Amino acid sequence: MVGCPAAKSPQPESAAKFLETLDAEVLTLELSPWPQTVRSQGSLYADEQSVVGAKVAGRVAKVHGDVGDVLHLGDPLVTLDQEDFRLQVQIAEAQLLQSRSSVGLLEGDPIEKLDPVNAPPVRQERALWEEAQSSLKRFTSVTSSNAISQREIDIAAAAERVAEARYAAAVNGVREKIALIQVNQVQLAVARERFKDTVISSPMDGFVLNRLVAPGTYVSVGQSVATIVRTNPLRFRGTVPERYSQSIAIGQNVTLKIESLAEPREAKISRVSPALDQQSRALTFEALLDNTEHTLRAGLFAEADVETNPDAVALVVPASAITEFA
Repeated sequence: MVGCPAAKSPQPESAAKFLETLDAEVLTLELSPWPQTVRSQGSLYADEQSVVGAKVAGRVAKVHGDVGDVLHLGDPLVTLDQEDFRLQVQIAEAQLLQSRSSVGLLEGDPIEKLDPVNAPPVRQERALWEEAQSSLKRFTSVTSSNAISQREIDIAAAAERVAEARYAAAVNGVREKIALIQVNQVQLAVARERFKDTVISSPMDGFVLNRLVAPGTYVSVGQSVATIVRTNPLRFRGTVPERYSQSIAIGQNVTLKIESLAEPREAKISRVSPALDQQSRALTFEALLDNTEHTLRAGLFAEADVETNPDAVALVVPASAITEFA
């Protein structure tokens, strides 16, 4: 009988190798605090940026600030030629002195102190009126004795009425001069203000971003002379997609990652746009970033993690438990 030989059963190896036992750390996965965040990208903007212009026309005499200079509120930025404006102040002062002298006001006397009836021109006309009244009274007293004619009495009465009218005109003239004094006071104040405006000052604490004029440049009213920026605090302006728009609110914490800084910076959302952009369907928000030391500059790119739910939880594992390959 022909057939295949019986298969031999495997024999146990006497030198069998045992599998190596690996010790592994085991942990139980539990829910841990893991705040929900939304990532956004944006840029840093200056807190305020002001284009400073001239209030009066004139030729630039001196430029005090240049690009990068630190300025404080009220520091001179540009000075215009002041000679013409100084002469206008002197003319206004002379006109005011002339109008005050015409009514007897001394230098330093307030205009409220002047009573029109006590002004020298009025006192003079009042004296003439009183003299005319006395003459008319004397003429009237001797009428019964026929010592004076009726024509002379009529002339005296007419003179008394003329004197009264001249007195009233003098009072009105003084009142007109008082009004003129007030006009001259306003003109002097305007001339002094225009003279003051020849020095263009910084409207805030900040830095000179650029200057637009040089000595000798003629500037007209409203023409820009420089741009001032305030960089403390800085404004991070970013956007989030429409699906996260209801999760963004004022006061939420923001972690900013700036490429030029090794450590992230913390901020809080200060403003949220009331509407989404119709083109990108994104919501814009702002966060204020402290920049007291002025180490950051406007225009820097930044990535932001907005903490939308600080009380959220999740299953987490240590980073050492994750292996990356391929």
